[in-house]
Amino acid sequence: MTGATDTLLEHCRQHLGRRHVLTGDSATRRFRQGFRYGSGPVLAVLRPGSLVQLWQVLQACVDADVVIIMQAANTGLTGGSTPDGDAYGRPVVIISTLRIGAIHLLDGGRQVLCLPGATLDRLEAKLAPLGREPHSVIGSSCLGASVVGGICNNSGGSLVRRGPAYTEMALYAQLGADGRLRLVNHLGMALGDDPLEQLSRIDRGQLPPVTAKGSACGSDHDYAEHVRQIDADTPARFNADPRRLREASGSAGRVAVMAVRLDTFAAEADTRVFYLGSNDTRAFTALRRQILGQFKHLPIACEYMHRDAFDMADHYGKDTFLAIRHLGTRRLPRFFALKSRFDSIGERLHLGAALSDRILQRLSRLAGDHLPHRLRQWRERYEHHLMLKVSAGEEADTRKALEALFSSHDGGWFACSADEGQAAFLHRFAAAGAAVRYRSVHRDEVEDILALDIALRRNDRDWFEQLPADIAAPISHRLYYGHFLCHVLHQDYIVRKGTDVHALEQRMLGILDTRGARYPAEHNVGHLYPAAESQQRFFRELDPCNRFNPGIGHTSRQPDWAPQNASQ
Repeated sequence: MTGATDTLLEHCRQHLGRRHVLTGDSATRRFRQGFRYGSGPVLAVLRPGSLVQLWQVLQACVDADVVIIMQAANTGLTGGSTPDGDAYGRPVVIISTLRIGAIHLLDGGRQVLCLPGATLDRLEAKLAPLGREPHSVIGSSCLGASVVGGICNNSGGSLVRRGPAYTEMALYAQLGADGRLRLVNHLGMALGDDPLEQLSRIDRGQLPPVTAKGSACGSDHDYAEHVRQIDADTPARFNADPRRLREASGSAGRVAVMAVRLDTFAAEADTRVFYLGSNDTRAFTALRRQILGQFKHLPIACEYMHRDAFDMADHYGKDTFLAIRHLGTRRLPRFFALKSRFDSIGERLHLGAALSDRILQRLSRLAGDHLPHRLRQWRERYEHHLMLKVSAGEEADTRKALEALFSSHDGGWFACSADEGQAAFLHRFAAAGAAVRYRSVHRDEVEDILALDIALRRNDRDWFEQLPADIAAPISHRLYYGHFLCHVLHQDYIVRKGTDVHALEQRMLGILDTRGARYPAEHNVGHLYPAAESQQRFFRELDPCNRFNPGIGHTSRQPDWAPQNASQ
C-alpha cells in the first residue's frame, strides 16, 4: 500500500471504527463478488453508519485518488456494484451503505424519503399498515434489494402499471471536473446550505413538512399509457431510454446517492390470480394485445414462464421458494450473509466456492412437493405459462376475455385459490436464481451462464425466440421468463463446458439487433453489456473524472475517461 492509502484506511478507522473498515479477501468476499456475475480485489470495504460519515469517507476517498464503488444490497445481476477484475490502475474501495437504511414517511405515506441502505422489503413492511406499497414488491424484486439500487438502475419489475423505478427528486454527492465533491439537493426540501448541516438534519430525521404536490415526479407517471401503445415500433422500457435518464435515476453508481424521494401506491386489497397455459404463442400474443389495447384497467401483473424455466425453478429454486414462504423476506439478507461467510470458509479449506449451494440443493430434495397439483397439471399439458393478477373488480371481464380467447386458441386457464396464486408467483420468482444454483452444482459441465435481459418492441408479435441450430448446439438449457405485457424477457442460457461464451453472446446480440430489441431492459449494463451512446454521455456528465464505478458499460476505467490501455 502507498502512503495515501494507508492514510485513507487510518482516517476511515477513526471515523467509522475498525470493525466497519474491512480488509482482506475473507472479510470482503461477500461485498466484492456479485450475486450472479463479477468479482475483483479491493483495498477495503467501508461501512458508514450515517450520511455524515458517508460524506466524510467519500471526501477521504477522493483525496486518496481511489476508485469508488457504491454498493447497497449487492443483489444486481450484471456485476454493476462490484469490481470486475483488477485492471483499474488504482486501488478500489467499496462503500457499503446498508447501515444507512432509514425510511421517512412524507405526506401521510403518499411519498417516502429513503436513505441509501433502505431495502424494498423494509419499505414494503413500513407502508403495509397504511394500505400502501412501494414501486416493487416481493415477486418483482430481488431478495433484499435496495430502493436506491432500483432507482440507479431504472429497475422494472412485474407490476405493470408502475413502470421502471424513477424519481426526479434526489440528494447525491457528485465529483465535478475540478475534482471537488459537491452535494446536490433536488429533494424539494429546504435543508440548509452546508453539506454537513443538510446531512445531519436527515440523519436526525428533522425534515421540513412537505406535500406530495410539485412539478418534480417521484415515479414514472406516463408509463401506463406508454405501455398501451401496442403498435409502437420501440420497446416500452429499457435502461438506455433517454426519457428516464436523469440525475440519480439510471445513474448506475456514477454518483453517490444519499437519499431519494419517491411516490408510493395504494395497495390492492382484493386481487385475483389466473393461471394460463398454451402450446401456441399466438394465444398469448392475442391476449396481450387485447389487454393493453382494450381493457379499461391494466392488470396488476402478468408474468411469463416457459416450461423449461418451470422445471429449473422446480428443481433448483425449491429452497428459495420455501425460504420465502416460511421465513419471509426480512430474514433472508442475513441468511445470505451467513451463506457467504460459510462459502469463504469452504474456499479456504479447498472445498469449493459454492459448498453452501451444494448442501442446500441436497437438503431441498428432502422436502415434500412444494407446488400445488394444478400447477403441475398445467406444466404437463402446456409449454408456455402466464400468471395474470388483476383487481377483484376486473375479475368478471377477465374471465370473459379468457373464455373467448381459448374458444379459438389452443390452451386453458383456471382461477387460482389464494395458495395457488401465491405459489405461482413465488415459483416464477424462484426461476431468476435457479440457473445460478444449477451452475454451482454442475460446475464440471457448465462453462457459464449467458444471461440476457431484453426489451422487445411493443408491436412485436413473434416474441418467442427461435435460435439457429448452430447457436443452440452448445446450450444445454434455455430458460425464458419475464414481464409479458411490458415485453421484457429474461433469457438465461446454460452453456456447455468448453464453449466461447463471449463469442456466443455476440452472435445472440446480433440476432436481437435485427429484431429491433434493446438490451439490457432493466438490470442495467453493469460489466456485461456495452452502454449505448445515450448512456455513455449521461455517465460522463455525472462523473467527468471517471472516479465512480469506472468501466461499467464496457467504458474506460482510466482517470478522466482516458482511452483504455490495450493490455487492460
